[in-house]
Amino acid sequence: MKQKHSTKNRETARFNRQMLLSFLRGCRHFFVISIAASVLASLCELVIPKIISFTVDSVLGGEPYELPAPLGWAEEIFRSMNVGKLLTLLAGLILVIAVLMGLCKYLENVFNRKGSETLVETMRNRLYGHIGRLPFAWFMKNQTGDIIQRCTSDVETVKAFLSEQLTSVVSTTLLIVMSLAFMFGINTTLACIALVSIPVVIAYSAFFHGKIGARFQYCDENEGKLSSIVQENLTGVRVVRAFGREKYEVDKFTAQNDVYCNAWVKLSFLMSMFWCAGDLISGLQVMIILVTGAVLCVDGSLSTGDFIAIMSYNGMLTWPVRSLGRVISEMSKTGVSIGRIGEIMAAEEETDVPGAVDADLSGDIVFDHVSFGYDSRTSSDGAVHEILHDLSLEIKKGSTVGILGMTGSGKSTLVSLLCRLYELPEGNGKITLSGRDIREIKASSLRKNIGIVLQEPFLFSRTLRENIGMTFDDVNANEEAITEAARAACLDETIRNFTNGYETTVGERGVTLSGGQKQRTAIARLLAAAPPVMIFDDSLSAVDSETDAKIRAALREKTADSTVILISHRIQTLMSADKIVVMAGGRITEMGTHEELLKQNGIYKKINDIQTGLPEEIAG
Repeated sequence: MKQKHSTKNRETARFNRQMLLSFLRGCRHFFVISIAASVLASLCELVIPKIISFTVDSVLGGEPYELPAPLGWAEEIFRSMNVGKLLTLLAGLILVIAVLMGLCKYLENVFNRKGSETLVETMRNRLYGHIGRLPFAWFMKNQTGDIIQRCTSDVETVKAFLSEQLTSVVSTTLLIVMSLAFMFGINTTLACIALVSIPVVIAYSAFFHGKIGARFQYCDENEGKLSSIVQENLTGVRVVRAFGREKYEVDKFTAQNDVYCNAWVKLSFLMSMFWCAGDLISGLQVMIILVTGAVLCVDGSLSTGDFIAIMSYNGMLTWPVRSLGRVISEMSKTGVSIGRIGEIMAAEEETDVPGAVDADLSGDIVFDHVSFGYDSRTSSDGAVHEILHDLSLEIKKGSTVGILGMTGSGKSTLVSLLCRLYELPEGNGKITLSGRDIREIKASSLRKNIGIVLQEPFLFSRTLRENIGMTFDDVNANEEAITEAARAACLDETIRNFTNGYETTVGERGVTLSGGQKQRTAIARLLAAAPPVMIFDDSLSAVDSETDAKIRAALREKTADSTVILISHRIQTLMSADKIVVMAGGRITEMGTHEELLKQNGIYKKINDIQTGLPEEIAG
């Protein structure tokens, strides 16, 4: 078991590395330029203490000029200059180096920002595009708020690490190596003292690495839960207000917010311990070098200029070493974020079978011995609980079929399988359209030709015109079709009574419309698209009987050439269908026309008698 777990972790780590490298494609050159500029700035910074040391010891202290071999040619020039001119020259040299260093820092920041913003744009585009291609079942298993949090906060965490930490690793490493090299060139004892602190800092950083990662993951997960509560509450604001559940929802949010806050407090406490330990080690190192250097100066083993240079190089060394510790700690958080993003990117996209085609979808629909159950609904022994059991049904081209059944009888599951929102497993029967297995048809082609209106339709926060005509590339060029569809859905007159007419913005999820108006808008959207197969999943439940009758009459005229599937609990909605199917427990129990089903004296007749108000004793 441990070996399997270890193998899975290695595969996950490999996938995450490859994913990150693919995200970096297109912005690597920005980071390379930024790193190069940072390295050049570090080299400039390393030169300045040497100039100061030379100034103190040789120019002001009167010691013999000892220039590096490459600069030996300048010794005669320096000796020929008086102190004033030489100080002016050295000051000018430091100014030039400072200007060059500033320019390099500018280039480092500019290209770093270009690289990080390009990276985050690529990550968001890739994530959003990938999420849009994931199967419907994936969304049923993942909370919306958590998905949003991964696409925002986690992306920002990765961006912050790459832009603020990773690009400085090269220059930081260079500063450490070169500072130590210069220090060893000046005094071996002090250089060794500085060197000892490096493995200590790295060791305690590695110790905190795992702890910080675990705490950050806990914080990240709770932020996702908090986002889900907010998203769910705002989406269901009508229900919350209608049932007076404001206090309950506020208390629920407050409780989760407390958990989230406490999680960050604990993480901050851990981070404080990490930084305090680092500051203590760095402070002790500086104190030891300062005291030891002062003693060596008094003994005459170290010149004043070299002491100043040593302290300068040690200052350059201290922060980079601490930065390596910061990189290790930030790596913990970034690793968690990359893992959470990787979980989305690793989810398998919805794919078509090899050789899938765009087929003619205007023919008969056949369900052939279909059985299906959701993975989430399993018994104690692990068996999947079936929603549909060996169901067979034929729907003729251009006909209207009504489906009636109690809640949970499998009506919506049936049409979800037809649209391939869920894939029918091999061996569980077959669904064909125009004689072709729907698994052999491209999902995009299938859904383009099968339109569906749900009982709880989703409207976008756009105008009514845009919502109805969302299947058109150019809404304005199809104004007549949009108006005609709205008229067929008994919505045109209602829209014209609005102040802004078809330009009325419906608000998020259509919150400004009534339930019936939202359903009619969704019906109009489907009619405007005019696919060869239309499914109405209890989509007239929120309209009154008179409007229901008008819409059904308009539908008969508008959908004359289409195959229509009507799912409803209303007998009145289904009674004019060419065939009515009654479902119970995932099976078809009755089938026929309205008149034929009334004669069977089964479930359909009982529901009809209840809805028409016929007394039971007369009905019997």
